[in-house]
Amino acid sequence: MVVANWNRRDLLRASLRSLARQEFPYPFDVVVVDNGSHDESADMVEREFSNERAFRLTLIRNPDNRGFCGANNQGIAAVQSDFVALLNNDAEADPGWLGALLSAFENRPGVGMAASKVLVYEDPGRIDKAGHLIYPDGQNRGRGSGEFDRGQYDRVEEVLWPDGCAAMYRRAMLDNIGLFDEDFFAYADDAELGLRARIAGWKCLYIPTAVVRHHRATTLGLLSTRRLELIERNRVLLVAKLFPWSLLWLSGAYYLLRMAAGVLAAFRGRGEVSKHTGLRGKLRIAAALMKADFSALWLVPRMLKKRRDLRHIRKLSPSQIRQLLLSHRISLKELTEQAI
Repeated sequence: MVVANWNRRDLLRASLRSLARQEFPYPFDVVVVDNGSHDESADMVEREFSNERAFRLTLIRNPDNRGFCGANNQGIAAVQSDFVALLNNDAEADPGWLGALLSAFENRPGVGMAASKVLVYEDPGRIDKAGHLIYPDGQNRGRGSGEFDRGQYDRVEEVLWPDGCAAMYRRAMLDNIGLFDEDFFAYADDAELGLRARIAGWKCLYIPTAVVRHHRATTLGLLSTRRLELIERNRVLLVAKLFPWSLLWLSGAYYLLRMAAGVLAAFRGRGEVSKHTGLRGKLRIAAALMKADFSALWLVPRMLKKRRDLRHIRKLSPSQIRQLLLSHRISLKELTEQAI
């Protein structure tokens, strides 16, 4: 179990307490990786959880912020087990969460990832994510995001990949494909790892009884332009690294279509863009997106090299990858009119 943290002491405490309440038959390892917090998060962990009976604690203190990817890679390397779970510091797990996720792998050697049912903490009657969907320009969104939980996602089924805020991975899969790509730093990192795993032939199973409650966007905030920059930059990097060429060439057109639909939705007071009020808010979004795209351009050559390096793990053909992405496609209306 790995929990990455950056300056969220109280949320982290609640997250670790939820792990201490897990109905698991034996103690498990929890690695907390603190990314140079200045709110005494690491001291709190050491003081309050060092003698926890439910799990064995390891605390890693980084002098600076290595991001979601770097911190989780450190934690994964420190865990000696056949399966590794991730839990965000702003998520709280139901008591049966860990055991439910582990059940996804029983007698299923081709399953490399398990996805949780993630509910909105402030409104637990709503879905945050039940696996992931993707648009053909590389933008991904949680399946069922914002929907009332009426039991529509209460069956075990295959999904595209798990959300990194509450997921479990098979160690053999990570040994096969590698860990998180640290060039992504944060956001879309779980998408890149998940899609890379799917391309290598691994599957992801969604377990509806593995329930967590997630505080949304607490790291940078929903209206943070830095958050928008990372999401947009990493969308481009994801496409360059992993999309089949037949979709990669079309991603620009799909992107322009999504932008146009987003503007129209904002005029009707819908979608994420509408949350950035006034002309100044809209201009800040435009500036963040342009900055992100320029930033991505510098990294595209590196992504293309990594693309070539992945040939040795590739199991799906380009047409199979295209079919996989399109079969888990989110509609343009759902993507642009729902605010996360």
